[in-house]
Amino acid sequence: MPPDTELLLEQAHLTYAREQLTRMRERTSALDPLKASDADSSAQLQRTLRDRIAALTDDPRTTLFFGRLDLDASGAPGARDLPPTLHIGRRHISDLHGDPVVIDWRAPVSTAFYRASPAEPMGVLRRRRFGVDHGALTAIEDEDLATPGVDAAGRDSRILAEEIERPRTGPMRDIVATIQPEQDEIVRAELGRSICVQGAPGTGKTAVGLHRAAWLLYAFRDRLERSGVLVIGPNEAFLDHIGAVLPALGEVRVVHTSLEGLVASSPVRGEDLPEAAALKGDARMAEVLHRAVWARLVAPTEALVVPRGVRRWRVPAYEVAEIMERLRARGCATPPPARCCLNGSRMRCCCRWSRPVTPPTTGCRTRSRGAHRSVATRSRCGPRWIRVRCCSSS
Repeated sequence: MPPDTELLLEQAHLTYAREQLTRMRERTSALDPLKASDADSSAQLQRTLRDRIAALTDDPRTTLFFGRLDLDASGAPGARDLPPTLHIGRRHISDLHGDPVVIDWRAPVSTAFYRASPAEPMGVLRRRRFGVDHGALTAIEDEDLATPGVDAAGRDSRILAEEIERPRTGPMRDIVATIQPEQDEIVRAELGRSICVQGAPGTGKTAVGLHRAAWLLYAFRDRLERSGVLVIGPNEAFLDHIGAVLPALGEVRVVHTSLEGLVASSPVRGEDLPEAAALKGDARMAEVLHRAVWARLVAPTEALVVPRGVRRWRVPAYEVAEIMERLRARGCATPPPARCCLNGSRMRCCCRWSRPVTPPTTGCRTRSRGAHRSVATRSRCGPRWIRVRCCSSS
């Protein structure tokens, strides 16, 4: 088929995708949150619909898809259940029957768009990239991944090179169309791994981190929406620069704050003496806090009731005990007594914990309030403040 005809067909598909996105947004807007069963559910549904409507907003300055995959039904995992052609974009769009019009770049099947190569085609026959200008398709570039002997995918891609080398002016843009295989491995790394991205200025560290946040929200939405996602920047100017990236990817519930703003959220009510500050900064204090937290992990005597929205989930005591045993195996096998002391050069801090914390603890900080200390511990369930009583002596 002539290139001009191919481009016209792709432009027609883009128009159709915009129509379906508009339909999805109008359908969501027509839902009435007041029809929920109670006031709490109505308020929750209203927030959910508001965020959903914002995520379905079309930006005419960009295209809804930037690539296409032609699949080999005999080679791609799960390809038998998919259309032979997939358009990859910033968000999922479906038609009236629920069939995909555009596939979200974060979906597992989209991984092949970033990692497939002639050496490892991942069930892809052809990868197509689109040239874009002010929301319109201007060019097509195909990569044959089924023919042996072709150079590695993307090495001679003119569209990819031009997009990467485009001058960086104004706010930061998303890089979903140009993510490289090694970047994609970082973006899609498992949730349990802590990722530290290092590199020279301008190498895409921040962009990769933001796209990882977007992918985590897609892959683990139910889990992360309960605790939330916080992006911390060095200052407000930096946040203004990166603030449009996640909303452009459909994630509108992520909170951005600077280091100054994060500290200001908990006003300082007291100031430690240099000796006390030195003691809190001592590496041994981390072990004291670790032991004190795990000391409160006791065997359950009754079932655990977990509220979630309007429902309550009942977890039998024996299942809670099994989970605790697994946690204990990862933490400390033999917990110490609940009272623990650490002797410093001029101060002795004896901590008695007023209530337990969900382990495992991965970091802590303290703040003072009169004769009491509050310790913030961060676990998989988020940060929690626990009050302890401290006594000082020379």
